[in-house]
Amino acid sequence: MSIDFGVVIPFVDHLGFTMEKFDGGESELRYAPLPEHCNSFGVLHGGAVMTFLDVIMATAARSAQKDMGIVTVEMKTSFMRPAPVTPGVPLVGRGRLLHRTRSMAFVEGSVLDVEGRLCAQSTGTFKYVPRAERPDHAKGPLPTD
Repeated sequence: MSIDFGVVIPFVDHLGFTMEKFDGGESELRYAPLPEHCNSFGVLHGGAVMTFLDVIMATAARSAQKDMGIVTVEMKTSFMRPAPVTPGVPLVGRGRLLHRTRSMAFVEGSVLDVEGRLCAQSTGTFKYVPRAERPDHAKGPLPTD
């Protein structure tokens, strides 16, 4: 059974990520990519892989302090093998908080195919931020200053 992300993330909803673990600095997510998420080689587009890794690491960091929001400061990604796109077959993402300070989190994440082979790995730095009230976009455009 999937775990609620605890926040509304429209892009994550659009891509169909689900969270299976969210506790104590660790996260596990699933992503069943669709054919439209492929590159010209017929495998998962690197941008989609990096988005998945970003969310994997962010949720691992946020799982250690669930009352805070988190924003990406930087991330480095290495691609080991193509991530296959097989309809209905999810990739597995695992994140782990390596170290944290009062305001920063240092995290690693990995994406594995259905056979458990490493497709991509990332490290990242994230900043804890107070959760701001989310504007209601249904009421019209956000004001500009």
